[in-house]
Amino acid sequence: MTRGKKAVEWAKTALILLLSASALVLAWRTELFSAYINSIPFFGSVADLVKGTTGTTEISSVELKEAARPLSIVITNEDGRRYGAKYDTDIRNAVYERTSSILCEALGSASAPEEISEEEWREALSGPGVFFEYFNPVRLSILDGWLGAHMPETAEDISLRYVYIAFGEDKSRIYYQDIERGLFFGADTASAAGKVQELDIYSENGAMFAFETVVSDENNAPYMLIMPESDHPDINAAAAGSVEELLDIVITAMGHSEETNTTYPDSRGFFVCVGTQFNIRVDSTGRILYRRTDALPISIERQMPNPNEIIERARVIVAETISKTCGDAEVFFESMEYYPDGSCSVYFGYYVAGGRMFLRDDNHAARISFSPGMVPEIEVIFRNFTLTDEYTRLLPERQAFAAAGGEFLLCYSDAGLDILQPSWARTVDN
Repeated sequence: MTRGKKAVEWAKTALILLLSASALVLAWRTELFSAYINSIPFFGSVADLVKGTTGTTEISSVELKEAARPLSIVITNEDGRRYGAKYDTDIRNAVYERTSSILCEALGSASAPEEISEEEWREALSGPGVFFEYFNPVRLSILDGWLGAHMPETAEDISLRYVYIAFGEDKSRIYYQDIERGLFFGADTASAAGKVQELDIYSENGAMFAFETVVSDENNAPYMLIMPESDHPDINAAAAGSVEELLDIVITAMGHSEETNTTYPDSRGFFVCVGTQFNIRVDSTGRILYRRTDALPISIERQMPNPNEIIERARVIVAETISKTCGDAEVFFESMEYYPDGSCSVYFGYYVAGGRMFLRDDNHAARISFSPGMVPEIEVIFRNFTLTDEYTRLLPERQAFAAAGGEFLLCYSDAGLDILQPSWARTVDN
């Protein structure tokens, strides 16, 4: 082949490649692939999610990861002695690793649940078993997905905070409360009698439920776990990194590390990064607002993923950003909020030493927004929290329960100080 003919062939090849690429871009812009892409749940990298190339993982093979864990666990032995794990994160996680399989087995093998009385619920709490308390309500279907269990179709999808697995010689029972309606449910499960002996390593430590104390109000938080200790650690709070470091984390996590961008400080004191598909604004406190600038208008043809998938997508984003730099804190899913246009937001909070961290100007550590087909906006607050060797003694929990008139929580307020001291705070409903 002559040199001239080779040049012609190369030119043809280049033209074919150019036309193919243009066709792909046009197809993407006109959403020809949206039905296919939106049918595939995302469980890959954050970059894949943001760019829309979500892979081909089948939903049946997906392993959802926990976006939150119980903040307290109670083990009741055969003789009624109780061990509670609540404020020491390492101990609570160790207990959860040992007992989460019990919860999974109980959910997965449960028969059709039936409504029970509160008296039956309380009687069950006095027998051998394991009690789990979530700080924020979790839908049963979401908990089912996190644990990999498969509840019967007859189980109603309710929001719960309390779950109890009662051990029996021949069969066990799982109990839970519908937190929205105040109803209680029970169901038989596969026998877990052998677990009683396994959990005998936990000796009594004075944990009790609020309804068992003399200061309990029968109608206000009777199932709050009351612990005997009153000393809680002070926390060191610090920046999670420089503005440039935090910006790099978000750019990498959101899949823009190979793209060109422009950065500059603006007149209001923010550091701004602008790319071809996004802009990011960073302030001096570690708050970062990321927005997609190439977002397509919301279309009713594009459907939102189910709540489990949305939470998992949000969890991955959080894991690739603020969870990397938060030190001794944990970042847990807290709630979802849906809007009339079909979009929604998922909220996460910081937790440390069994307490909720309240941030300056915002209670949430992260807000991940979703519209059908994409993530148009995220807001994350980077902070680093470290346990110190100093402790603050608070009012004992029995007295705090009486003073609060019901449920309260351990909290820390991050208002810019280097050392944060714990305090009790009433919940919003009180």
